Formats: sequence, C-alpha cells, structure tokens
Amino acid sequence: MSLTTQVQAVTIHATHNYFVTASLDNTWCFYDLSSGLCLTQDTIGNGKAGTKAQCLKSATDALKDGKSVFIDRCNLEREQRSDFVKLGGSNVDVHAVVLDLPARLCISRSIKRTGHEGNLQGGKAAAVVNRMLQKKELPKLNEGFSRITFCLNERDVEEAVKTYSALGPLDTLPSGCFGQKNPDAKVQLGIMKFLKKVEAPDNSSKDPVSKKESKESDTSCKERETVTSSVGNTDEKVKEDEDLRKDSSTGATSLNDVPTLAFPSISTSDFQFNHEKASDIIVEKVEEFLNKVGNARLVLVDLTAGSRILTSVKVKAAQRSIDSNKFFTLVGDITQLYTKGGLRCNVIANVANWRLKPGGGGVNAAIFSAAGPDLEIATKKQAGSLSPGSALTVPLPSNSPLYKKEGVTHVIHVLGPNMNPQRPNYLNNDYDKGCTVLREAYSSLFEGFASIVRTQTTESSKNLFRSSTDHSPTSDQKGKREGVYESDSNKKCKGLQGEVGVQQISESNEKGIQSDSTRATGIRTQLKKDETDGGTTKAWGSWAQSLYRTAMHPENHKNDVIEISDDVVVLNDLYPKAQKHLLILARKDGLDRLADVREEHLPLLRTMHAVGVKWAKKLLSDETSLVFRLGYHSAPSMRQLHLHVISQDFNSTHLKNKKHWNSFNTIFFRDSVDVIEEIGNHGKAKLNDEDSLMSMELRCHRCRSAHPNIPRLKSHISNCRAPFPSTLLQNERLIIASSGAGSEA
Repeated sequence: MSLTTQVQAVTIHATHNYFVTASLDNTWCFYDLSSGLCLTQDTIGNGKAGTKAQCLKSATDALKDGKSVFIDRCNLEREQRSDFVKLGGSNVDVHAVVLDLPARLCISRSIKRTGHEGNLQGGKAAAVVNRMLQKKELPKLNEGFSRITFCLNERDVEEAVKTYSALGPLDTLPSGCFGQKNPDAKVQLGIMKFLKKVEAPDNSSKDPVSKKESKESDTSCKERETVTSSVGNTDEKVKEDEDLRKDSSTGATSLNDVPTLAFPSISTSDFQFNHEKASDIIVEKVEEFLNKVGNARLVLVDLTAGSRILTSVKVKAAQRSIDSNKFFTLVGDITQLYTKGGLRCNVIANVANWRLKPGGGGVNAAIFSAAGPDLEIATKKQAGSLSPGSALTVPLPSNSPLYKKEGVTHVIHVLGPNMNPQRPNYLNNDYDKGCTVLREAYSSLFEGFASIVRTQTTESSKNLFRSSTDHSPTSDQKGKREGVYESDSNKKCKGLQGEVGVQQISESNEKGIQSDSTRATGIRTQLKKDETDGGTTKAWGSWAQSLYRTAMHPENHKNDVIEISDDVVVLNDLYPKAQKHLLILARKDGLDRLADVREEHLPLLRTMHAVGVKWAKKLLSDETSLVFRLGYHSAPSMRQLHLHVISQDFNSTHLKNKKHWNSFNTIFFRDSVDVIEEIGNHGKAKLNDEDSLMSMELRCHRCRSAHPNIPRLKSHISNCRAPFPSTLLQNERLIIASSGAGSEA
C-alpha cells in the first residue's frame, strides 16, 4: 500500500483497518489490506466506471465478512465524508489522516502524471485540483472522528503509513487531534493563483503548464474568477484568502453555532462509582434531556484512550438509537476541545469538590487552571459550597483564557455521589441512594445547560427584533457584518445570571425578520408580554432548579419532603433563616415565581396559605413562644413558586448577611394574605423587587432600631421584647400561639 501526495484526506476506521482516502483526481478506490486488492470506482462496473452506491455496497459487504477495507476517495468536504463515517457503525472508531500538503506540490504532480484511469492529467487535472481546493474543509472531531492526524510534509506521510501498517487486529491508537499546527489556518490557494503568478508581461514562464492548459484551466473555473483576478494587490489577496477560508468552513461553523455542553463522567474517577451503573444513568438522563431540548448538543469527554465509561456509554446510546449528531463521546482534554480538536463547546462541566475550590487533580484542577483566577472569583460570588446532586452555573468573564481561546462562556460545577471512603460524604456503598444522587447531579447539570440555551434563544429573539425595527442602513450592515450580540445581565438576579456570552446570528434569519413585518410585530408583542409578566424569560441557574425538581417529582425526594398532595409539597428549608423555616411548593408547572401568578391561580394560593397556617399551628403546639409569618419573595432566587413559613426569631447560623435579613424584613417580602387580596382585586400581585431594598440598613423587625452588622443585630433581637409593628399585627399577617389566630384566606 502506498499513499501519494496527491491524496488530500484519509479516513480510517481503525477497528477494521478500514481506510477512506481522498484523491485529487476525483476518483476513489478500495484496498483490501489482507489481499492487497485495489478496487477503484473507475473500473468497479465490470471494468468500467461505476457508481458511489456500488462502492459503498462493496465496502459494507467486505466489512460484514470481517475484511479490512481501504477506500480512496475525494473527501475534501464534510458532506462527502459523512457517508463513510457512518459505515463503521457505533462500535467502530473512526480516524482521519489528513494529507494537508502544499497546494503547489499537489498541482504539480497532478499535471505531470500520465496514464490515469479517468484521463485526469495535465491542464484538465489542474482545473479539477483548483476546484477542489476551493471547497476544502479540514476534518473536525465533531464530525464523528475519534482521531485526526495531520500530515504537513512527506515525513509526516511516512510516519502515518508506518503507524497504521504496524497496527494489529486488536490494537488501538490514542484519540484526539494530532499534528495540526494551527486549527484556524487559512485554506491553501488553488491553482489559479499559481498560474496567474507566472503569467509575466513578457509571457515567459518556467512552469511546465502550457498556455493552452492555462486557458483550459481558466475556462473550467469561471465561477472562481472573481477570487483570482487581482493577484498583485496585497490587500485583495488577504481578502481572497479570508473568503476562501470562509467558503471552506461553512459547514463546520454552522455546527459550532449549536449550543454544546461538554461534560466528564461524574463520580466514576476519584469517587469510584460503578461504571456500569453510571453509564446507565448517563444514557438515561441524556435521552431525557434531548427529548426536551431541540437545538442543543451533548458531548461526553474523557482524557483516557480506551476509557471504559466512554465505551459503555457509546454502546448503550447506540442501543437506544440516540442521535449521534446530538450526543457523542470523545477522547480529549475538556479544556482544549476547540484549539486541539476544532470542537467548540460554549459550556463545559466541572466535576467539582464540595468546597468549590481549585486543586485536587483531575478535571477540577485542569478547568480552574485553564480558566484562570476569574473562575474562582466568579464562583465565590455565587456560592461557597456545593451539596451532592447539585450544580452551579458560573458565567465566565470574557477575559478568561478559557473564554478567549476555547469560546467557553459558562462553566457548570457539579458534585456527584461518593463511593470512596477516603473522600467526604462517603455513602458506604449505598447504591440506592448513590444512583438517586447521580441522577440528580445529571439533572442539575442538564437543566443548567438548558437554562443557558433558553436565555441565548430569548436574547437572540430580542436582538433580531431590534434589527427589524432599526431602518438605518449603516446599522443593518454593521449587524450583518458582526453577527454577534452580548446579553444583558438580569439586574434583579445578578447572583443567578451573568453575561451569557456571544451567540452568532444566522444572516438568513435576520433577513427573514427584516422582511416580515408581521413576524416582527409578533416578536414585539411577545417581548412586551414577557417584560410585563416577568415570568417567561428569566434564566435560572442550575442550582436554582432544585425546588422545581422536588415539586415535579417529590417521590424522588422522600427524605426531604414532609407532606405531599396533588397541589403542594412541603419541606424544611435546606438553609433555614430561623429556628423554624418551611417551604410550601406549588406543584403547577410553569408557575416559577410570584410574577407568574394570575387570578386563575387563586385557588392554589389559598391552598398553599391554608397548608402554611396548618403547619405553623402544628409547630406552635410544640413551641408556643414562636411567632410565624407567611409570605413570598418579590424576586425569588429559586425557581418554582413557594410560600415561606418562617418563625420571627431569626435565630439561625444560615442568616449571614444584609441580603438574607432584608429579604424577609422589608417590603421585598410580600405577606400571603396581601398577595391573595391583590390578585383577587387586580389580577396580579405588586412586586417590590428594587435592588436598593437588599442594601437597606439593618433594622430590628420589632422596634425598628438600626444596627451596623448582623452579629450586633442578632444580639439585639435575642433580647428585644418590643411589640411587632401594627402593620404586621393587622389582617392576621402573624400567626401567634396565644391568640390561636390564623388566616384561612
């Protein structure tokens, strides 16, 4: 077997030593490596030129018979390669060997060759080479390849031949991308560039190509004349190079626009979770996620070639017929998927420790190191710890190296169950609980990713609407030229939602919006409704989804909930801000917060209030000194409408800062009885969600005295015996044991 420098790309299915190569003459052939037989398309039809279908059938039959097959073909474009990548099936590793040799060398050899089966030689061959080079798209890992090797010179070619010639039937090669010097390098110029360069005014040329051949090449490539007509102008030359690069990468770019989450296997490394059980859960949760979200992609990544978890997941995903374009496995460094493999993932997951700190080795150390100190700073602003089964979404600042080099806009920290007795939160091999926690971890991770996708989609719609109403030609052209936007931070929830990053806008979509006034009006109406209602466009961090999951599936949280009915779920607040702090969750999907509540929800609100009063009275029967207040936050930090039932002692180690205090002791906290009354009279509740409320000075909720900090305030509260303000004593806003009062609304 020999590979010549005419070849531009080789695709290899290593499991069967099955090769697909691209030759610049636009023909292709098979090489049965066990017999040395070469079957070409030019002769496959009983000695005459055959069809692609015949060749595909021959390849399929040979593979079924257990033979090794070599296929030589023009695989310069992603679309051309796709059929052959699929031939191997889910259990075959697909490799690509790219002979990215100098264009001048390929052109020269194609011109000089003689006796070609398809008579593609001389000037005719040169024209074909030119046309092909203009369309060349370098292979990317996201096409389905597990390994790509780039050969940039003759020595690289020889090394590749030696490597694959030495492989035995059971041998494997490390996965990843090897040999590419610069993944963003411009596509090489076609033959017309070189021919134009040698056409000096005196008509002298040392190039072996005749004028007749040059003319023939020009005729064959009229569609590219505009690209090659002004070789002498340096500025135009640069522009032409950029145009060629743009043309050759269109397919890959569109796929890289798909929101993509790259994630490692949770808990199967240092936490020693059983691989088979983990792979079952991964495939289960992936399938569940993909059924809910349309335009998104998941990639399971592992650094180790021959990873057991990747192999197991890959087989099980194929058994469930999960779309390989939406979910696939990949061997590589999760922090270098774009620069090393051309796979752009705007979101990556980090298997974090409970302290959310760098270090510890593995993925956690690698991601914190690659992202720089900005990730640790951004993480600290959101949370100080993470519980098993939870996830935390952290937007990356645009100056983070991971953002600038890899295009990663968000990191989602996630913590799974621990089966390692040397690590915290050891479950003592309780796999019933472990599987539950692992499912929660993947649910939290995917819900966090879905929230990012929804936010980008909403912001994209807003941006398109702005473009449709801006009739300035300069502005329109600028928008088309830049094709990106930056989302606005949700000022009311800075801790939950940050900079979403950059999202490319399809020019065709933009034109569609501009040309369709009816559609633009519809977008404007919906955006106004969203801004007025306040409930449908909020992006929730993955950690903020836990109440939603509990409300929708309380059976999965039996250890946490204390009451379940058709309408509500009751549980103790995980981080109580007082001695007694309960949450009454609404079980209605789509009712995320108080802003979503309307008159038709009044029966549900009354039920929630009645359940809250019942539990307050039950707790008062055990501790008569307590006083309870029932209410809602105007802008909650957790998704799913929930009513707080909180004792007024505020004696809790979890009450740590001014925001905690003011969220329950300013008009930000809306009493349940007032909310019910307002919705009954006006159809919606008043929301006091100004940022300034959270930064108000600390005042005692009884005597209204001011205090400089939380410790001083707590010390005062423990001794304050002043009566509650009259406003709280009215309309049964407080539940007090001595009076037995309680509003049934």
